[in-house]
Amino acid sequence: MKKMSRTGSKIHRRLTLLAAVGLLSGVATTAIGDIQIGEVADTKISIYGILDAGLLYQDKVTTDGDRKLGVETSGRSPTILGFKGSRTLDNDWNAFFNLEAHFDLDTGMFHGSGDAETDADDGSGRILFRRQANVGLSGDWGTAIIGRQYSPAVLAHLATEPRAFKEQFSNTYAWAYSQLFTTVNDSAGLAGRNANNDVGFFFKNAVQYRHNLAGIDFGILYAFGGQEGSTAEGDVVSVGAAYTAGPLTLSGSYQNMRDQQTSENLVTSWASGAAYNVADWTFKAHFMNTENQDATGAEVLDLDALGFGVDWKWSPKNSATVAYYINEDKAPSTSAESKSLVLSNDYNISESTILYAQMAYVDVDDMGIVSQFATSIVANPAPVDEKTTLMNVGINFAF
Repeated sequence: MKKMSRTGSKIHRRLTLLAAVGLLSGVATTAIGDIQIGEVADTKISIYGILDAGLLYQDKVTTDGDRKLGVETSGRSPTILGFKGSRTLDNDWNAFFNLEAHFDLDTGMFHGSGDAETDADDGSGRILFRRQANVGLSGDWGTAIIGRQYSPAVLAHLATEPRAFKEQFSNTYAWAYSQLFTTVNDSAGLAGRNANNDVGFFFKNAVQYRHNLAGIDFGILYAFGGQEGSTAEGDVVSVGAAYTAGPLTLSGSYQNMRDQQTSENLVTSWASGAAYNVADWTFKAHFMNTENQDATGAEVLDLDALGFGVDWKWSPKNSATVAYYINEDKAPSTSAESKSLVLSNDYNISESTILYAQMAYVDVDDMGIVSQFATSIVANPAPVDEKTTLMNVGINFAF
């Protein structure tokens, strides 16, 4: 691979730092338990969480062939601690709130975030409720949520992404890194900024409407740019829907983020997926395209991410998954593709405790930094122009 430019080196340092502090989050995993800890003024307050840690082995960390074995936080799902409350109102309405923090079990520190560094709540990891900090109302008419919250686009694909956007060895990272580059406006030298975006998974300054109609569960989110004199600069639109009919599930989504100075489109992403269940088998296919531009409209990334998978519940306590990912950045003039085969098994010791084992074989082309991260299925991307094996075993405890 050719020597990196000064700008490329800055990008690499920035993204390596973000990966090292655990930038990325998984999906909106709901803990099995929901422990009510009090009731104040007719408001029921609950606590819940997921603790996940294990060991991760990687046979090649660099192109020099260095190996690595260490403790890995959040191998299957993010490690979280959450609080929520609900209150019954007149007319069968409900008021509720969600506060959800994300931390690393190996260090006890708050998880880093993908928020723009120069924003008041930057990416230093000091954000207390990185995943959710919102309040809302619900009724027969649907649900309205205000505050920092999950993207309805990513929620739409939980049943159709081959590994349900698990924290490691899935297209969690293709989704997240591909929706990060042009929205942080940092020292990497990539012009563009949207401070509402946290790797395409979480949005702040947002209002969302959710409902389920005739088997279609959908959400529509708008994050306000908050810029003087313009409603377009810095805003986000995110839409996601999933339709379930018997054994078939179909999903679709769209997200668009605009620069908060030029109102140019920075990130445009759409995805579709399908899942079909037959007895103990569930077959899945998922496709995503994400395009990144800088604040002037120049192309930075054009990612196609395709995944296939099958889940097999081979005993009452065991579920195995085989998944294959082909992720390609079409922006470079030369090939920039990664191919990944993933094998995993979850052993349910109890309803809320899982022992898991998972491995990935990753084949990465010779490519630039942006492509390397955007096509990755792991937080710290496998080295380019190499074939790498990763193995992870751990325990997932929910309450």
